[in-house]
This record gives sequence, C-alpha cells and structure tokens, in this order.
Amino acid sequence: MRLLAALRREPLDRPPVWLMRQAGRYLPEYRELRSRHPFDVAVRTPAIAAEITLQPVRRFPLDAAIVFADIMTPLAAMGVRIEFDPGPKLTPHTIGQIATLGELPVDQVGHVAETIGRVRGELDSEVAMIGFAGGPVTLLAYLLEGGGSQHFPDFRLAFHTADPTEALMVLARAMSTYLEAQIEAGANVVQLFDTWAGLLTPAQFRKYAIPAARVALAGLDVPAIYFAPGATHLLEMLPGIGAAGYGVDWRLPLDEAWRRIGSEQVIQGNLDPALLRSDPEAVRSATDDILESVAGRPGHIFNLGHGVLPDTPIENVAAMVETVIGHDAEQRSRERTAVG
Repeated sequence: MRLLAALRREPLDRPPVWLMRQAGRYLPEYRELRSRHPFDVAVRTPAIAAEITLQPVRRFPLDAAIVFADIMTPLAAMGVRIEFDPGPKLTPHTIGQIATLGELPVDQVGHVAETIGRVRGELDSEVAMIGFAGGPVTLLAYLLEGGGSQHFPDFRLAFHTADPTEALMVLARAMSTYLEAQIEAGANVVQLFDTWAGLLTPAQFRKYAIPAARVALAGLDVPAIYFAPGATHLLEMLPGIGAAGYGVDWRLPLDEAWRRIGSEQVIQGNLDPALLRSDPEAVRSATDDILESVAGRPGHIFNLGHGVLPDTPIENVAAMVETVIGHDAEQRSRERTAVG
C-alpha cells in the first residue's frame, strides 16, 4: 500500500493522496443518500456508513478510504448524552466529572468496527483503510464547553485553574481502546484528530497534550498520524507524540512546516481547502507548487490542510488528485524534453 510505504519513508514515484472529509457533502451521491437518512442514523448504520466511506474511492483514484464516523461516537458509548443540531451539543462537564467517565465499552462502538470490516472487504488491496479518533484534548474541549465554540473559554480556563491530567488520561485510554477495535476490524492506518490542541500554549501542550496523545497511540499495531490544525506554534514539539506521521494545515508552506517538525519525520498536507473552491487550473498550479517544494523527499502524504468544504466543486477535487498522480510522469517528461 502506497500510504503505508510513505509512512515508512520509502522512496516512491509520487506521494499517496487522500483527503480529510473526502466522504461528504460536496459529493452528489452523498447528498442523495443523506436526503433519506439523518446523520445520526447514517453514522450508526454500518451498511450506510460503509457506502458513504466508499463513495469518494469509487469516484477518485485515492490511496486510502477513511471510515465515515464521528469523533463523538466513543463519548456517547461512555454515557455522554449528545445531540446534533447540526453540530454536537453536550451537557457541559467539569474536569472531575470527565475523570469519572470510566472505560469505553467496546460493544457500544461495534457499528464502527462493522463499517470498517465492510469497507475493507470491498477495497482494492492497495487502498489503505484509515480509522480515526478525536484527540484527548479535543474531546476535553467539547465536554467542558458543551459543544463547539468560537473561542472555547471554559476549556482554556480549565488549564489555568485545574489539573486536567486524570480527565485527559481517561479519554486517552478510551481512545486507545477505540482505535484498537478499529484496527482489529481492518484499519491499516489510524489518525488522531486533535482539532483544538492548537488553542493550548506550548507549555500546556508539552505538559498535557503530548502525554495524553502518547497514551492514545501507544502500542497500536498500525502506524498513526497526528493532526492538530492551527498549531504552527507547536510544530517543533510534535515528534514528542511518537506518531508515524504528522498532518499540518495550510498556514505555513509545506517545506517550512517539515523543517520545523523535523526532516526525518513523515508529513501530511497541506493544500488550503478554500483553494479547492476556485477552478481546476488554480488547483493544479497550487498542487504542483506543493509537490515541487518537497520533490524527491520520502515521507510525504498529499492531503489538504483541513477537511473538504461542502461547496467544493467535484472537478477541482478531480484536478487535484489527477495532478498528484500524474506529477512524477509529467516531471520525467519535462526532464526528457530538457535533455533532448
């Protein structure tokens, strides 16, 4: 599998390519299916979730499928009441309440494992199956705030007025169990989405986020990717997590982000998803720029700097994927022309 080879930093003719939120509202087949099934039904029904997971892989020659699931799933299994309106709405928890949530009952997330098994059974053997979980810090943010927020003030305050260590470790152990269940079901790679870790200071990230992420990823039998958007002030610290690779957003050029994380690390990224809303020519040019900036370096996984936006034109996604896949052949053609 090309994705696994990249995570081992093996030389490749081109980087693997997949997209965060590649299964979603920009696809007409997804919108049609969702018109008949609410989100909470779709995400909890393996036959529907598997179909959604496979839709982008059928349409584009991607190197991986990522399971259609939600980072709130394990929290619901742990007894947290969650509603979607349209984003997650939770009863706000205190640090102490989070610390007493207990272990994740694996049987309550069996639908995610079944979805992965169904997808793995239909995927080409060279296409990787990606499982995922929310990062402990990010789940803590949602639990403390009671859902999404523009600034997460209660979450940030907690790091100044309380010790969140035990609460984070409860979440980290639960995510480790959750990821292990996905791996057992057939995931070849897992990704930890730590969406709100970038709200932490470097000192807070070092003291709390890194140990929690390490626990969540420790002892897994497949490589893991860690992704924290909005974390340019933390890049040098990411290798402390011990993941096989690190995703980066669009806020820095990819080669600069790679230098700061460490040239010996695997890096994933980092086309701005907003640019995918432009036109095919602009997308091809920007994709080529990223590929050229790290040309010849092993350990690059092409992806966006965040998830695909709902109003993204399909032809732009196609242009991006085609550019990545054809980049090495085009480069060799240019080199032959120059020699001739």
